[in-house]
Amino acid sequence: MDIVVPQQYITISLHLFGALATGSLIGLERSYHGRPAGFRTHALVCMASALLMLVTVYQAQWMVGVPEEVIRTDPTRMAQGIMTGIGFLGAGVIYKEGFSVRGLTTAGSIWITAAIGILFGIGFYFPAIVATVITLGVLSIFRGIESKMPSQIYAHHHILFTRYDVMPEAELKAMLHRFKFTVAHVSYRLTDNGEFFEYRMVIRTNDPQSAPMYADALRGMEQVREFRISPTGD
Repeated sequence: MDIVVPQQYITISLHLFGALATGSLIGLERSYHGRPAGFRTHALVCMASALLMLVTVYQAQWMVGVPEEVIRTDPTRMAQGIMTGIGFLGAGVIYKEGFSVRGLTTAGSIWITAAIGILFGIGFYFPAIVATVITLGVLSIFRGIESKMPSQIYAHHHILFTRYDVMPEAELKAMLHRFKFTVAHVSYRLTDNGEFFEYRMVIRTNDPQSAPMYADALRGMEQVREFRISPTGD
């Protein structure tokens, strides 16, 4: 005896498995680069978005006996609710590491994955597939483009001296200039009951090799008691 599967079950399955596949692809890229929200997270976000949209697309299946003119759900409200909820999940993967903020790209990928899930949920396949291809391109191809683009590198710099053996500010700035840094926002502080003197500043350069070369130079100076170079970035 042949088992006949209703057409709408096949359609629903296509919606869900399409969302699962595309969410997984985006998540694989994030997992490969060691991001906190990766393969499983993106797959579940995309499929959950599609599943919730199916609630509105197939409302006649669960609102049995209720005339359509009496109660009618609004799919756009469901989509708004999904994107609001995704905002909390996206915020969870953004964190501060030193002076840098990390996770912004992963939060963006979760957001677009939810949007793609909504498209799969309502059966709008063409824009969903195109959006998936574009998203994967942005996350992978654009990474290489971004790395080759000239850009300024900013860092927070702290350097510590003993109170009576402080490098003059002009000399410190001259050394920074030799390593292709420009200096801004210099502040000064005495620490440990006045035993140490500290410079704090923001430095920037166009050369990615400037920071490691400068750090090597500082490591070889006995006058420097402690230093920190904390690059900022996403």
